[in-house]
Amino acid sequence: KLLFLACLSPKTGNFTTAERISHIESAGHICELRDVADFQSPSDVAHLLSQNPPFEGALAIHLFKAGRLLLIHLPFGVVFGGTDINEDVKDEQKRVVMEQVLLKAFAVAFTEKLKEEAEFSSKIYVQPQIQTEVAEDFCWTEFLRSSVRTERVDELRVFLLVCGLRRVKDPLYLAEAFSAAGVFLAQERSQQELHAAIKRCFAVVNSSVSEGMSAAILEAMDLRVPVLARDIPGNAAVVKHGVTGLLFSSPQEFVHQSRRLLSDHELRERVVRNGKLYVEEHHSVKQERETYKKLV
Repeated sequence: KLLFLACLSPKTGNFTTAERISHIESAGHICELRDVADFQSPSDVAHLLSQNPPFEGALAIHLFKAGRLLLIHLPFGVVFGGTDINEDVKDEQKRVVMEQVLLKAFAVAFTEKLKEEAEFSSKIYVQPQIQTEVAEDFCWTEFLRSSVRTERVDELRVFLLVCGLRRVKDPLYLAEAFSAAGVFLAQERSQQELHAAIKRCFAVVNSSVSEGMSAAILEAMDLRVPVLARDIPGNAAVVKHGVTGLLFSSPQEFVHQSRRLLSDHELRERVVRNGKLYVEEHHSVKQERETYKKLV
């Protein structure tokens, strides 16, 4: 019996990861998924673990938010969330706690780059992530009419920025440079509806300040949609400029790369083809399942 601990705020990367890797149950484990918000301290978790039948281990997503709650006498592993290694590590108090966590746990990173960033542990395994499922009843036209508020939806080339409204995602980074064509906020959607929207858009955009590994980028590649991503380590680890997608370092460069994508059909076909091949080669769901089965 395993405790699965994560930040379960809806539509976040941690929530998506928790849902996806819960397939470790297929190996015969009994998993209980709990939100970190339910616990204030490791003693709260210890109280839960004392229940019958007893828990034999745990798996946490996010080195600080979830990992700190497992500093008790229990074997456990932790999956890096991204902001833990990229942002929380800059806070000395949080860093000390995360180092304590890694002394006790095995860890999983989504990329080699993220593994390198966590230089304070050698027990780190690399396992990429990806899984797509498109809602069959999704109506693209209605989605655009409700989001963009125009009837002329057939003429639109939609650049879709997939993110929560959080500072680390920097959602307004491109707003001014892109505002001539219009910037609109769409309501959050289910994972399947989001994948359907990604499949129908012209390109997926990522403007984050930092990323562990952007699920939206990989999902776009898997769905054969070109990617325009901010040139940061987490994105550059999966997007090779001009090969599997396009990178930009400023709003002005984003506009330039967008125009290239609009006018150069050969470029678009190339990055779509290579992106799909990259995902198939490096982000197999079957391989992910086997990795977690072995670790747990």
